[in-house]
Amino acid sequence: MTTRPHVDPRRVRHCAPPGLDDAALLPARPHVVVVGAGIAGLAAATGLAERGVDVDVVEREDHIGGRVGGWTDHLADGTPVAVNRGFHAFFRQYYNLRALLRRGDPGLRVLTALDDYPLIDASGRRDSFRGLPRTPPWNALGFALRSPTFSLLDLIRVDPRAAAPLAAVSVPEIYHRLDHLDAETFLEQINFPPAARHLAFEVFSRSFFTEPGKMSAAELATMFHIYFLGSSEGLLFDVADTNFDELWLPLREYLTAEPTPSRTGTVRFHTGVAISTVDTTAGPPFRLFDTTGASMDADGVVLATDATALRRIVAASPTLGDTAWQTRIGKLDAAPEFLVHRLWLDRPVDDDRPAFLGTGSLHPLDNISIVDRYERQAREWAQRHGGSVVELHAYALPEPPASDPDRDALQQQIVARLHALYPETAQARVLGERLLYRRDCPRLGPGDFAERPTVATPHRGLALAGDGIRIDLPVALMERAATTGWSAANHLLGQWGIRGHDLYTVPTRGRSALLRRLATQES
Repeated sequence: MTTRPHVDPRRVRHCAPPGLDDAALLPARPHVVVVGAGIAGLAAATGLAERGVDVDVVEREDHIGGRVGGWTDHLADGTPVAVNRGFHAFFRQYYNLRALLRRGDPGLRVLTALDDYPLIDASGRRDSFRGLPRTPPWNALGFALRSPTFSLLDLIRVDPRAAAPLAAVSVPEIYHRLDHLDAETFLEQINFPPAARHLAFEVFSRSFFTEPGKMSAAELATMFHIYFLGSSEGLLFDVADTNFDELWLPLREYLTAEPTPSRTGTVRFHTGVAISTVDTTAGPPFRLFDTTGASMDADGVVLATDATALRRIVAASPTLGDTAWQTRIGKLDAAPEFLVHRLWLDRPVDDDRPAFLGTGSLHPLDNISIVDRYERQAREWAQRHGGSVVELHAYALPEPPASDPDRDALQQQIVARLHALYPETAQARVLGERLLYRRDCPRLGPGDFAERPTVATPHRGLALAGDGIRIDLPVALMERAATTGWSAANHLLGQWGIRGHDLYTVPTRGRSALLRRLATQES
């Protein structure tokens, strides 16, 4: 099943500043180094190259795609298998990410629709997104009234005045209003029913790798706006029907092919290389050094890395920015550690199991994916072996990062949850497994917004990008990465007087004038 086109007539176009059509019209063609080949770095490189800027992309891993990258591994018997960092949902309101993917795949044939993603809690109560209306507010209202955890009486008990900011989000104002609160406290203040809170909001907050008690209430409200009340794209999403290395292959081929009228700049990729420092005193105007001591000169730089790498590079580059900016970079931190556990089993799961299942109050398990239901390589392996490929996620693990014995216990706990929910897997023999622990997703805690660095920096020719970078638009997760990448390209292009790229988002404020007035009165 292929993805459908976008339908929301109220999505917002954010026009780029005008300028020259191509860098070839300048006295000299600029050269930019993009550090990081995740979504943000790929978007920045694309935006620059399509306006005639030459780009070198430097990536510390051996593959591109960042946290949405993929590679080939081998099971104990030598069988090659496709692996990645875990399930990702491509929502239909991810306009700027989809624009990036379309550069290499105009029809988005690599994406396929999931017809549902049910949620289940420890009491066996289930929620579903199948068949809900797409148009706000009927989508959220229909979800609430159909949910076994949310009765009409619960809806009446919600404090409408306190809850008004949730239904009348305006970005970035919502951050000034709610960022000091954590999401759990906010939901308690509006009298949101606990059972529904754990099944719905906790599932979503933990998908941001954060417990509700440690997540900004403004981020929660913005999420609610993006996926529920701000968009009529619907509540379902698409997934990649192939491993993520093949997801990015068409874009890489597009960027590295001979220049065309639509992309006159050249792009070169350097993988397996980490940038250590950026010097502004030795090069014209930047000289970047990698961990081998080799250097590369550039007219502009986009740092599109995770928070840890960004802190490291800036700390080693004292002439970048100013003291206040460097202090803000130094305060960046990552969300807690998470686990992805992929299992290759010798028998299939039951046919009625969904491709993706979210869980609430079933710690430490957060979701289960039956990968062979949607990913080609997993499906081919399952067909050859008469088995299945199952993936388990556990987010927001205890801090500090777990010790080895703790990790062993955690692994046993999430597998036990799988066996309880899908009993047929308890009898399956494990033919292969991969455990991946990471702590590199951005922290979105209370009070973080004001200190978060923006795409623009105090240093001319330097821009930041990534899903931990502040941008005052209603975007999140992969879409925030893509949007900041395009914006970083626009920022540098504007400094050279070159036309940028238009961006699209869901509306920047709530769609209901009545709810907006109520929210204004409450404040």
